[in-house]
Amino acid sequence: MLAWLGAVMIGLSLGLLGSGGSIITVPVLVYLAGEPGKIAIAESLGIVSVIAGVGALNHVRHRHVDWRSVWLAGLPAMLGSYAGAWVSQFISARMQLILFAIVMLIAGWRMYMNAMRTDWRPSYCRPGCLLALGLGVGILSGIVGVGGGFLIVPALILLGGLNMSMAVGSSLMIICLSSAIGFSKQLHLLYASGVHLNWNTFALFVVLGIIGSLAGPPIRSKLPQPQLQKIYAVAVVIMAGLILWKSAVQ
Repeated sequence: MLAWLGAVMIGLSLGLLGSGGSIITVPVLVYLAGEPGKIAIAESLGIVSVIAGVGALNHVRHRHVDWRSVWLAGLPAMLGSYAGAWVSQFISARMQLILFAIVMLIAGWRMYMNAMRTDWRPSYCRPGCLLALGLGVGILSGIVGVGGGFLIVPALILLGGLNMSMAVGSSLMIICLSSAIGFSKQLHLLYASGVHLNWNTFALFVVLGIIGSLAGPPIRSKLPQPQLQKIYAVAVVIMAGLILWKSAVQ
């Protein structure tokens, strides 16, 4: 039941914030669903890709996607995700979880600091900024199984000059594309080593996550975003500490 609740929270996070879904996907799969680290990271990319894609379609319908930003950041993110997934085969599952926990700490800090800010001032950057952002996020995504929305959303606001709704919609589309490529490469590597995904768990998380993601936008319109983001950021930091502790005692 806790794993099912976690699956709903993954989608709800993506629907509410446009980020953070994959930050909790791996811990939920590992510690609540009992999946091995390597499999959890691969499943995380696939689950987040599908959930983000469904959420992105809703934003496309409302014209809340900036396609220029999507292609500038999304294409290098796809390339980076493939490269990161290839590199991950040389890293142990324990080290991947440690790296993941470090990313969680950074994500929690960034989310909290973004929630504290009241002076968002868009500054249009050259296309090279978004290209570099996409490549970096993609590499990170492929190695540790995160979508990177916690970096993409504020970057699209500050560097791309987008408002929050456009940034969330564009972020979901970028996450969908880069995570799909990373998932395909991770899946290939797992099958090559004789390991297979638990497709029943995968399907269950996708369905529950989609339900959560569709519930996100209506809830977002009724809740104060800064407070919601602060609470989520603190929870992410606590979860990261638990992962580091469990990885250290293994």
